[in-house]
Amino acid sequence: MSLKPRHKRMLWIALGVGALGIAVALVLNAFQSNLVFFFTPTQVAKGEAPQGRSFRIGGLVEPGSLKREASSTKLEFRVTDNAQVITVRYEGILPDLFKEGRGIVAQGKMTAPGEFRASEVLAKHDENYMPPEAAEALKRAGHPVGAPEQFQKKP
Repeated sequence: MSLKPRHKRMLWIALGVGALGIAVALVLNAFQSNLVFFFTPTQVAKGEAPQGRSFRIGGLVEPGSLKREASSTKLEFRVTDNAQVITVRYEGILPDLFKEGRGIVAQGKMTAPGEFRASEVLAKHDENYMPPEAAEALKRAGHPVGAPEQFQKKP
């Protein structure tokens, strides 16, 4: 059976549209699986963060909360938005600018209620910069963003 030229053209167009649809579906699937959302400690405590998926948590490192394991790169600290506190466990070298009372963003997964296992920790690079998501979350929580002296809770 021989196809008319018009039918051949329509077949090629249909195959092209089908291939394009498959390519778009694959790209969107890859994008969705690599998408990482940001959450505050309050949102995590309310259960809004995904379970079993990687996400970012940000806030201030609670002063006095940093605990290092002897002769190891394992450590833990607490991140707060002045409303809730989440314990972050991390194995690795912290950024040079990591300090208690300063803003950070950590990427990882929840391993237990109130416990976050970080695969990466990012720290702000000077007094005037904080990751935009963390700064916005702290402003919503009523915390002035800036120097460590401002970490104290409002009366």
